Amino acid sequence: MSVRRNLFFYHKKDAEMLEKVKPLYELATRYDFNIISDFKKANIIVSIGGDGAFLQAVRKTGFRDDCLYAGISTTGSLSLYCDFHLDDQPKMIEAMTKEQIEVRRYPTIEITVDDQTSFHCLNEFSIRSAIIKTFLLDVYIDDLHFETFRGDGMVVATPTGSTAYNKSLRGSVVDPLLPCLQVSEMASLNNNRYRTLGSSFILSGERKLTLEVVQDGNDHPSMGMDNEALSIQHVKKIDIKLSDKKIKTVKLKDNSFWEKVKRTFL
Repeated sequence: MSVRRNLFFYHKKDAEMLEKVKPLYELATRYDFNIISDFKKANIIVSIGGDGAFLQAVRKTGFRDDCLYAGISTTGSLSLYCDFHLDDQPKMIEAMTKEQIEVRRYPTIEITVDDQTSFHCLNEFSIRSAIIKTFLLDVYIDDLHFETFRGDGMVVATPTGSTAYNKSLRGSVVDPLLPCLQVSEMASLNNNRYRTLGSSFILSGERKLTLEVVQDGNDHPSMGMDNEALSIQHVKKIDIKLSDKKIKTVKLKDNSFWEKVKRTFL
């Protein structure tokens, strides 16, 4: 932490938030951090808000793997990506001055649409029907045609994203030390014509998942990257794999992933 002094704050710019974060800016200046306005020159990027703000901070700053990300919560409790609370300055000072911080690396997934446009996700990629009608996906694992899916859609999650949308679909919570992808169905239709696995499944980080949209008149799926919508029409093929790019996050030593899961769900 001692060599990383260029600090960029990501937060809303409304009057209420600016008033809330003023003491944080003063604290950073007091401890000799350089507060900068260009995130490209930062080596520490701090989101202020909640997990949604953290995901947006990572996305809006380009999924940088050469800097540290940290999350500060403004809500009533801490969350998966936020180890600090805005009102708990003593905890921040103790962490900075007594080396209570460690760096953890979270995997991301890379999405390529029709062999042209690529995106990254930290939590999950989702694809669903944009109209009130089921749609068809041919699902390939590497080069193997695995199943033909008919239903509302699918979610492909990272290990850290396994506690979000994926969990609401009865997917498993996965340790982020396991480099993998998890695929979960949304309301699959199973009958004599269409048959899917019917449960979430986990793929090694060495695998590639391909989803081909069957062109049956419902070929304008709605796609989501973390908490942001992706607007592309006439989608035919989506390739999904674990990316080599990992997000370095600042975490407290006594606040592991499983401690967060216990605090959030148990």
